[in-house]
Amino acid sequence: MEYVYAAMLLHSAEKEIDEKTVSAVLKGAGVDVDDARVKALVASLGGVDIAEAMTQAVAAPAVAAAPAASGGAGAAEAAVEEEEEEEEEAGFEGLGSLFG
Repeated sequence: MEYVYAAMLLHSAEKEIDEKTVSAVLKGAGVDVDDARVKALVASLGGVDIAEAMTQAVAAPAVAAAPAASGGAGAAEAAVEEEEEEEEEAGFEGLGSLFG
C-alpha cells in the first residue's frame, strides 16, 4: 500500500509520478524500495486519470453496500464490506497523523 500512497501523495502535490520520484518518496518514508514494484506501479498508472479513479473508489463502497443491505443473504456481505471500510478508514487515519 505504501507504493500507492506514494503515488497519491505525488499526485496531490502535482508532481510527476515516475520511478525516480516514487522511489524518493518511499526512501524518505524509510521504506525498503523494491525497484520492480515501483516500475510496475508507474507502468500501471501510465494511462490512468488518478483524480477520477479516486472519485470512483470513494463512491464504489456506498453503491455496493446499498443492495447488500436490502437483501437477507446480503447481510454477511454487508458485514464484510463494513469491516473492509473500517480497515480502510483506519489506514487513512494513520496517514492523517503524519501531517498533524
